[in-house]
Amino acid sequence: MIRTLVVEDDPVAAAAHASYVGRVQGFTVVASAATGADALRLLAATPLDLVLLDVHLPDTSGLEVLRRMRATGATTDVIMVTRARDIAVVQAAVAFGATQYLVKPFTFSAVRRKLESYLEYRQRLGAGPVVAQDDVDELFGTLRAPVDAGGLPKGVSRESLDAVAGVLARAGEGGRTAGEVGEAVGASRVTARRYLEYLVQTGLAERGARYGTAGRPQTEYHWRPGGTAGTEREG
Repeated sequence: MIRTLVVEDDPVAAAAHASYVGRVQGFTVVASAATGADALRLLAATPLDLVLLDVHLPDTSGLEVLRRMRATGATTDVIMVTRARDIAVVQAAVAFGATQYLVKPFTFSAVRRKLESYLEYRQRLGAGPVVAQDDVDELFGTLRAPVDAGGLPKGVSRESLDAVAGVLARAGEGGRTAGEVGEAVGASRVTARRYLEYLVQTGLAERGARYGTAGRPQTEYHWRPGGTAGTEREG
């Protein structure tokens, strides 16, 4: 089993990330940390193979945690987790030895692809000595596997998906209609509904019914990280 540490200060996101990891065969979450200091303490005291490390932490940057890990000689593999698009963040993560990178919001299928590639990488490491350039290329190629059909569909952009998911996540238990989400992100109700339905399909949102004083109930969407696709909330 790949012993994994989840470092994330948002309790809801931390639970979702742990749930995703636990659903992938060969991986187990042995601890969670909400701060960089806690992460470093756990790394020093707990045998670990992999860290899902958020960049934005309340006491320090995840990049600083990664830098301190490497400074102490720790070789635990790290998957950086962030909403950041700044190329400097990506460059620093690579320079400090991050193994892979996940950009929020992500679905279970995205996490599964990353972890399965990482597991194949670990298995190849243990299969025998690396003796030629082709062996090295093949080994690192397992960590850079191309995105399969589970990527974003046509008509769904990462930037707009981030914005819609952010509105829904901030709404908490209250939920939002397509019209409300569209108004919040500056898009039409039809466009907002397309993104919301994509989140439902990927298990990051669910539908419910909002009952008003008159007329038909409106469809209301609720954020549900860690859930499974196809679930609807009873109105």
